[in-house]
Amino acid sequence: MAPPDFHSVDGGDSRDLVARLPGVPSQVSRARGLVTAALGRDHPLYDDAALLTSELATNAILHSRSGAGGSFTVTVSSSETAVRVLVSDAGSDGPPCVCRTSAQSTSGRGLPLIEALSHRWGFTREDGTTTVWFELLWSHLSAGMAV
Repeated sequence: MAPPDFHSVDGGDSRDLVARLPGVPSQVSRARGLVTAALGRDHPLYDDAALLTSELATNAILHSRSGAGGSFTVTVSSSETAVRVLVSDAGSDGPPCVCRTSAQSTSGRGLPLIEALSHRWGFTREDGTTTVWFELLWSHLSAGMAV
């Protein structure tokens, strides 16, 4: 399989990494790898960003035309105060749904997880493409503040 279309974009005080990946399950780990490349494993938002990126990449493969021979694009933007991840897929018949599932369900927890862990999230549907994004904010605590 050919390597993904991967490039870096510098913009002001933020740095963006972008990769276009084939819509197959093995590419979820490559989407997480983009988070690692953008933030590094020691970044305070790394764990949440990697988890939520996995959820969005999985949704793109399972619930959009990206998983039927298409591709999806992951963009990781980071600055001193925030991380924003966008996953654009080949669209689906309906919009993303924050559906509540039963305890016995084996799927349907991705967007509720994104809603619970991110500071903001949303989606756009335009020209046959769905882009779902989330934003994590980094709160700097002074050394004297109790947590």
